[in-house]
Amino acid sequence: MRGRDARGPSKMMTPAAKSNLSGEWVTNNPDETFNLGKQFGEHLAGGEILLLSGPLGAGKTVFVKGLASALEIDPEEVTSPSFTLVNPYPARFPLFHIDLYRLDEGAAAAHAVDLDELLTDERAVVVIEWAERLGRYPLPAKVWRVSISGDGEAPRCISVSSAN
Repeated sequence: MRGRDARGPSKMMTPAAKSNLSGEWVTNNPDETFNLGKQFGEHLAGGEILLLSGPLGAGKTVFVKGLASALEIDPEEVTSPSFTLVNPYPARFPLFHIDLYRLDEGAAAAHAVDLDELLTDERAVVVIEWAERLGRYPLPAKVWRVSISGDGEAPRCISVSSAN
């Protein structure tokens, strides 16, 4: 997944080399953001937590749609859980798509979505939009930070890093 452009990034690393998935990419449209999410999702083994951050309209949900597609979830079924807070999707690995935008910062946000309960499924992939609202809430291993900058018609800079 190394590269600067999602249209042609080099092939993602194998699961054994996941520590090398970190990097930055520029996507020029929603299709490229979707494809980058799909490439990342193709190498998930279950049990990962993705912490997404970026402004409204940056493409967080588009990235999640791509990731969901890699997990054999119809991307048309994936919607932002802004009002429901958690959208569960049964798949090869269960996917829990969480949105903390409307919640107060800190442990109260984690408790409002029953995060502790969701994390008991060790095969689940948990994606949290507006993850900065968790504050210093303790998370288990296999945590990735995905930061997306840009809005409107501007290209997106997408940064992926291991939080462990």
